[in-house]
Amino acid sequence: MTKPCSDDLRERVVEAMQSGASCRSVAARFGIAPSSAVKWAQRATQTGSVSRAQMGGYRRPILEPHRDWLLDQVRACPHITLAMLQELLAQRGVDVTHDTVWWFLRGCGFSFKKDVGRR
Repeated sequence: MTKPCSDDLRERVVEAMQSGASCRSVAARFGIAPSSAVKWAQRATQTGSVSRAQMGGYRRPILEPHRDWLLDQVRACPHITLAMLQELLAQRGVDVTHDTVWWFLRGCGFSFKKDVGRR
């Protein structure tokens, strides 16, 4: 992920835009995309600040309330697939993707090993 531009650059771009220069000429002068110049000017108008918005943040664990039930399902049927777990969760009213189930199980210490099935 790229780093956000400094507030100093943002302020200079917004000042240039407010002085009447076009977004394309300002973008060329400061070496940024015209869309960035427009967005920064809009942000300054709407909020009064050119500072960037928060990047990233906390993601609540969707499957954590179902942890015990999910682990019981895997222990009861070790050959259960992620698609089966996804269907069982959907029956319980939890709509998640295949990847969500995988990352949850991965966080619980499970891994995918092809050799186990071939022995």
